[in-house]
Amino acid sequence: MSDQDDLTHVEDGNAQMVDVGDKADSKRRAVAEGRIDLQPSTIDAIRADGIEKGDVLATARIGAVQAVKHTWETIPMCHQIPITNVETDFTVDEESVTLTVAVETVGKTGCEMEALEGVTTGLNVVWDMVKAAEKDDDGEYPATRIGDVEVIEKSVER
Repeated sequence: MSDQDDLTHVEDGNAQMVDVGDKADSKRRAVAEGRIDLQPSTIDAIRADGIEKGDVLATARIGAVQAVKHTWETIPMCHQIPITNVETDFTVDEESVTLTVAVETVGKTGCEMEALEGVTTGLNVVWDMVKAAEKDDDGEYPATRIGDVEVIEKSVER
């Protein structure tokens, strides 16, 4: 048995969508989290609503929710699932913004990819909104890093 034989999305070397048609519907929840490191001056500007492009966290929240709803369009072999709820939470500390995205669905497959997609897109929106403030005199981004993206919770109620 090769390693490919254990992969649910690969059959005879070809990628495929997993058939979930015979599975019972269940309530599912996934929570993902990630962080973007920024310069303290950028954090101060976010807190003071002083970023030229507008409200960073409100825009990132919209981007995160949109990404959750469209995950099936960007991740190959990902099922289109009915999203029943999305919650976004930002924690702003002295040198970073942490985004937590919780996704709920009732269906035949989980929503971890949707939660991860929400986090990564939301953090990318933060970067896009603050990049002018983050750039140093050499045109570099010395502090800006997105990382620690992970699923922190997953549950199924049958």
